[in-house]
Amino acid sequence: MRKRTFARECALKILYRIEISKESVASSLKDFWSKSAESIDKESHDFAETLVKGACENIKTIDEIISKYTENWNISRMAVIDRNVMRMSIYEMLYRDDIPPNVSINEAIELAKKYGDIDSGKFVNGILDKIKKVELKDKWAK
Repeated sequence: MRKRTFARECALKILYRIEISKESVASSLKDFWSKSAESIDKESHDFAETLVKGACENIKTIDEIISKYTENWNISRMAVIDRNVMRMSIYEMLYRDDIPPNVSINEAIELAKKYGDIDSGKFVNGILDKIKKVELKDKWAK
């Protein structure tokens, strides 16, 4: 598994933990790393932490964007995995210039398929693609 893919999986697990347990970001990060059976290199560790902290620090803006593009869906009723996969991907697309949106979306789809339900990949893809086309149309135009 590629380093960033593995880091995204770790970040998703931490975001899930934060939402379910209502623990602080710092506490969840510390506890996850101390109990993780998987070894992780420094680069992947740092990337995972950046994703978690970035998604959490910008959650209000990110959730507003998700809500804007999910017609007839209340964000609080979405599956926790789907919601957090999208939060992480939107954070990457909006705040990380080193990650092309298509890479972020493809990684999100794979995470949704692996950890979500049978329709999660399609659901996440549809929402993130809409966001990319509207919110990022100028950012990546060349």
